[in-house]
Amino acid sequence: MSDAIDRRILAELARDSDLTSAALGEKVGLSASAAHRRVAQLRDSGVITGFRAILSHEARGRPSTVMVNVTLKDQRQDTMAAFEREILRCPEIVECFLMSGEADYMIQVEVRRDDSYERIHRETLARLPGVTRLASHFVIREVVRRS
Repeated sequence: MSDAIDRRILAELARDSDLTSAALGEKVGLSASAAHRRVAQLRDSGVITGFRAILSHEARGRPSTVMVNVTLKDQRQDTMAAFEREILRCPEIVECFLMSGEADYMIQVEVRRDDSYERIHRETLARLPGVTRLASHFVIREVVRRS
């Protein structure tokens, strides 16, 4: 980011990524073409890595969310790399974080209404390479979602 206008552009796009160049320019004090140019520069430089649609709970199949702490047998690079490669193949896993503390990873699993966590646990999570312990925590209610 090079200046205050770039920061304002990023703030506006974080609020509403559907803004047209004209609307964005109006909000940050630029012409439509200048706003478009700035956004292109931010993308080219890697500051903006993409735009996405945020689907409603219903569009995602009204899933239940389960946060799972994962402990691996060890923290060797090959063990962690094998786990991370395999986790990418699991469509039910929507987020995965390498953690400090007791667990090695925390993953977020979405369980669609027509599926069961028991099946995901048995057929997917328990078969991940290097896993020695899974501790599941069912989300009661989402309080804040900023993205």
